[in-house]
Amino acid sequence: MHPGPLDELTRANPAYVASLWEDYRRDPRSVDERWALIFAGIEYGLATREAAPGAGAASPETGDRGAGPDVADLVHSFRELGHLVADLDPLGHSPREHPLLGLRELGLAERDLDREVDWAPFAPGRRGPLRALLAALRATYAGTFAVEYMAIADKTRREWIRERVEQARPALDAGVRRRVLERLIAAETFEQFLHVRYAGQKRFSLEGGEALIPLLDTLVEEAARLDVAELVLGMPHRGRLNVLAHVLEKPYELIFAEFEGAPLPDEVHGDGDVKYHLGFSHDHRLTAAGRTIHVSLAPNPSHLEAVDPVVEGIVRAKQAYREDTARKTVAPVLLHGDAAFVGQGVVFETLVLGGLADFTTGGTIHVIINNQIGFTTSPAEYLVTRYASDAAHVVPAPVFHVNADDPEAAVTAARLAIGYRQAFGADVVIDLVCYRRHGHNEGDDPTLTQPVLYEQIRTHPTVVARYVKRLAADGVTDEEEAAQLQRERHARMDAAQKTARRDMPQAPGLAFGGVWRGLGWAGTDWSADTRVPLERLREIGEGLGRVPDGFTPVERARRVLEDRRARVARGEAIDWGTAESLAYGSLLLEGVPVRLSGQDSVRGTFSHRHAAVFDAGDGHAWVPLDHLAPGQARMEAVNSPLSEAGVLGFEYGMSSGDPRRLVVWEAQFGDFANGAQVIIDQFIAAGELKWQRQSGLVLLLPHGYEGQGPEHSSARPERFLQLCAERNMQVIVPTTPAQLFHALRRQVHRSFRKPLVVLSPKSLLRQAPSFSPLAELSEGAFRPVLADPRGATQARRLLLMTGKVFYRLDEARGERGDTALLRLEELYPFPEAELRAALARHPQARAVRWVQEEPANQGAWNFVRPRLTALLGRELGYVGREEAASPATGHYKLHQEEERALVQRALGDTLEAAA
Repeated sequence: MHPGPLDELTRANPAYVASLWEDYRRDPRSVDERWALIFAGIEYGLATREAAPGAGAASPETGDRGAGPDVADLVHSFRELGHLVADLDPLGHSPREHPLLGLRELGLAERDLDREVDWAPFAPGRRGPLRALLAALRATYAGTFAVEYMAIADKTRREWIRERVEQARPALDAGVRRRVLERLIAAETFEQFLHVRYAGQKRFSLEGGEALIPLLDTLVEEAARLDVAELVLGMPHRGRLNVLAHVLEKPYELIFAEFEGAPLPDEVHGDGDVKYHLGFSHDHRLTAAGRTIHVSLAPNPSHLEAVDPVVEGIVRAKQAYREDTARKTVAPVLLHGDAAFVGQGVVFETLVLGGLADFTTGGTIHVIINNQIGFTTSPAEYLVTRYASDAAHVVPAPVFHVNADDPEAAVTAARLAIGYRQAFGADVVIDLVCYRRHGHNEGDDPTLTQPVLYEQIRTHPTVVARYVKRLAADGVTDEEEAAQLQRERHARMDAAQKTARRDMPQAPGLAFGGVWRGLGWAGTDWSADTRVPLERLREIGEGLGRVPDGFTPVERARRVLEDRRARVARGEAIDWGTAESLAYGSLLLEGVPVRLSGQDSVRGTFSHRHAAVFDAGDGHAWVPLDHLAPGQARMEAVNSPLSEAGVLGFEYGMSSGDPRRLVVWEAQFGDFANGAQVIIDQFIAAGELKWQRQSGLVLLLPHGYEGQGPEHSSARPERFLQLCAERNMQVIVPTTPAQLFHALRRQVHRSFRKPLVVLSPKSLLRQAPSFSPLAELSEGAFRPVLADPRGATQARRLLLMTGKVFYRLDEARGERGDTALLRLEELYPFPEAELRAALARHPQARAVRWVQEEPANQGAWNFVRPRLTALLGRELGYVGREEAASPATGHYKLHQEEERALVQRALGDTLEAAA
């Protein structure tokens, strides 16, 4: 069914409609025929209304003014479109008129403005001149505060906003206004102090957007009044130091010591980061109610929006261990730049996650610090919609637009935002329209690219100067009192700088407080007791095959469950899916929650997992691991959206927010992890060394050459290995289910946390020679090196490798004993001692070769070559594909030929004998 003209008009972007309307007014033939018909109908309606007897003029016969204007339509227009003419730009560039809100388009004429009308539905029961109603509507919907909310489908939410926006809001009392002024002065003085005392050093000044500080100050206090116990903030550089100083109350001495070049504290693990990337936390005590709220700011890299999903994951973890199922006690606040909000895809991914049950945190408060410029990029070059906030309409979220030169409007927006979030558990956006007084950083000259704009900014009064005059006019304060506040703040900073220079204070280590208590930095011993008694494994095996009465699983899934139970009962041929489930089940019974997410991870891309099975009749799910025993921990098995960066960032946040759960992210194919490379590079690989933040996140990355083409073969082990240093993470290539079992369990059975990258199998999932006996799960541990299962200690040829190529070589060598196969199961940390011992068991080996499926410039070859050469005391040979730009061929026959050639080169004449 095609939409009607009214649907077309109301669903279209208002700015787009306005531009079409202008084009139509100039030349009706210049617009599409469909729009021409719509506009012609509007013109006809307006003309008919004006020409009708009594429409807008007194009747000569009766003196009656005729039918009055449609007030309901007028009010609706301002509710929906008032923001289009709002006074939002501090520099005065906001359009104050719009064709759709002109008198003619509203069905009015100048002569109508003095009519007495009923103001319902805007102010039921009130009457007055239409002119006064229009002024009231403009003041409400088109002032320095404006709101977009009419596109929200939920009537209850719309009415909640309407009631609070349209009701007569009491003016802020004098005490609150003085607090706002004090916060503004603190923010401005801080920036000016840094500008003079640390000239040329980067700080990413907040000047032009100082209203952010009273906005966040109000948000914190209002959140505490609404029973929020924790706020977790994520933000980019702009204004970050100011927020640290005046919202999280990081002492000036610590900030100035960082400018002075204070050395890293002895207890800091790693190399640290620049001052405007660092995090901090603070217990904020309310000024009036006596409550306390914990406020933390997550550390982040220069990839401005990458921290967004990380914060969401941290919040979800905090809610989980608080058992906050209503998601009211911990709330996320994300600050964005305008250019980044519209330019970074991870913003959209994060917005989408917020609407999904398995990822929601009960609503996020987004604050866009809208500088109206990128680095040197003007809005016309990065903004394709009217507002930077328009991306949030996908949720949809209400948007509160604020002129940053009106700090009281910022206070109003903050109160509404946290109230809406707590009431509806949904996202809300504050668009703080401001400007940037300096360049992208303080060493940058913005006049090179925006000379006219920056000449205007240079002469524009600061928000403090404007607000002081406003308060003085209202008798709240005067300029001398404001000057005294500035002097006092400057004196505090001056004293703090002297202390910083003298004592070089350092921020206390916060890595192992709270839920991290009892954990610490990794030492030299990375072992763990990961054994599970056979009786417990059999108990889990029984649970894996159990379904409730009345549940009829799909037949294939029923066979999978029965097969698992049978394998465990027999104690042999434990396949990969069973071993993984036994690892999770054992942790759940030990009280360790498990979260597994990824695209199609519940079933598994290769139909090997079946973490949930589904009733053949009504389709509802049953998760066997969630029903092993009373009192067990919870198993979360989650199918994620088709997103890598957002979901992996979220799961990283979960793992760093709660180290006492196992968090696993699985790529659909390992190749697709490259869609989350920023999260891998900046957080997983470097988070501990930069920010002293550990993570035990597991990445399951299906890897292996089966002829499925260049995007379904390689998890790019070379990229992970290039990131490995300072024992920052683990990269393993398990070739048996028992190895995976122990690797997963040791993630939570050590006194530290490290990310684990698992180059997990694909074809091996159903390859019987790789399966493990149950005894290998109840005994032993993860082994970084696996010796030749045939014990070929007298072999003249020694082949070292990772992954499934072992089984191809083992099959091809047949019964000949001249070749030994050594599997390197852990690539990093490089198991030097275990390898040395394994190599010593083959004293007769004269030909030593590295064999891999990947091309020579990929895989592990360039990583292991210098290390193995050092161990052997001589060069070793290479067997594998030639260097290639693409990971693999897309032609199956060519893949088979390459594999045969690889095996033949590795084994020499043994291949023909085996055949």
